Amino acid sequence: MSLNALDGPRIKQLSNAGAPYETIRLDKLTPVIGAEISGVDLGRPIARPQMEEIHRALAENLVIFFRDQQMTQEQHLDFGRHFGPLHLHPAAPHEPGHPELMIIKADANSVRANGEGWHSDVSCDEEPPMGSILYIKECPPNGGDTLFASMYAAYEALSDRMKAYLEGLTALHDGEPVYRGMFAKDGVADKANYPRAEHPVIRTHPVTGRKALYVNRGFTARILGIPRDESEGILRYLYEHMENPLFQCRFRWQPNSVAFWDNRCAQHRAMWDYWPHRRYGNRVTVRGERPV
Repeated sequence: MSLNALDGPRIKQLSNAGAPYETIRLDKLTPVIGAEISGVDLGRPIARPQMEEIHRALAENLVIFFRDQQMTQEQHLDFGRHFGPLHLHPAAPHEPGHPELMIIKADANSVRANGEGWHSDVSCDEEPPMGSILYIKECPPNGGDTLFASMYAAYEALSDRMKAYLEGLTALHDGEPVYRGMFAKDGVADKANYPRAEHPVIRTHPVTGRKALYVNRGFTARILGIPRDESEGILRYLYEHMENPLFQCRFRWQPNSVAFWDNRCAQHRAMWDYWPHRRYGNRVTVRGERPV
């Protein structure tokens, strides 16, 4: 059974916030976001108490990291299914026979790398992904870090006047300008249409109940219901605000590392500073719910 279906453990996770962990070891990267977890083998069956603590660690830290993992493709998919049904990416290439297993690759022949700008994965979907689980198997000798930013911290640092202004506003998230032609070099044909959706500028997390900013440079086209120039000015301010280093952590990849982030309250940016070296892995994405 997926943890998404377990209301009891969710309540327990919230009530235990800040309590010591019993089945995992946790080392926080910063006070506001990010934690490295040890004492877990993702390639083996995980007992329910430990799975509940992993779920709690994600809720409390927004992104969690695991080192020195050995997973088959099937084990990677199975780990993702513990958190809910899996999401199918609307554009990206996937491993043969596994449409839920996205390919993450950049090398000397690439013209781009996945996730170079700040974004929340596929926020253009009507029901954007809850979380993403990236397993990197090959790394460049140096570089290739990923930055993560807390949208809780970004929201909480806004002035009360700005919070009041943004409350109730919605924004259009559009996948068309992002995905059209993006993966042509990988042999992926374009679709007739790519997803677009309207979401609240401030969303409430369904597990923690905390508010987070939910606009991003990658997919947000404009804020609805206000003049376009006003939308552009507000979004420009919010993007610069949410990229404050005080809201961030930075993860240095090693071969066989795993990052699991919550798209509902965190954004990320992958650094492509390692050309012409190769980076390769797979991402499993867990389906989410409509933002409220």
